[in-house]
Amino acid sequence: MNDTYTGTSSRLHRLGKTGTIPTNSIAFAIGQTALGEVLVARGAMGVCAILIGSDAEELRRDLAARFPADNLVADRSLLRDDLSKAARFIEDPEAGLDLLLDMGGTPFQRRVWNVLRTIPAGATVTYAEVARRIGEPRSFRAVARACASNPIALAVPCHRVVGSNGALSGYRWGIERKRALIDREAAA
Repeated sequence: MNDTYTGTSSRLHRLGKTGTIPTNSIAFAIGQTALGEVLVARGAMGVCAILIGSDAEELRRDLAARFPADNLVADRSLLRDDLSKAARFIEDPEAGLDLLLDMGGTPFQRRVWNVLRTIPAGATVTYAEVARRIGEPRSFRAVARACASNPIALAVPCHRVVGSNGALSGYRWGIERKRALIDREAAA
């Protein structure tokens, strides 16, 4: 049986024999990587979150806060491949990260996130450049907020966005992780 985490209470929930994820449920798994703990979550439409942190319980709480209306189901066997792909990407960015994504977000956020997905590994762009690419050159602060709101680390590579002077700025999962990802990609 799989554990279900629903914020303040825990209960048991079974996904079913087919391994499909019912509507209003999100399966998740947590694994250890070179960057710390990584949580991968998948809903019925695809991967909806990849969160990075130092504490598994903190990652669960973050997931619960992002998806308060959904049943959260710990299911490592269902997410084994997705978790493996995320860990492999951290170790070897050239491997890519081919996942079916369910990005959610506002229309503006999705436009930003789609541009981020076109930035090649090893390259960086500025927030202002992303704003220009979406046709809203003055919206660089809103672009920064969209990057900070990104729930799908690695697959939506907000770590590839830097300040106008090229300096690393803001990363939801910590500047040191951002630096490590950029350095790994540059070395690949």
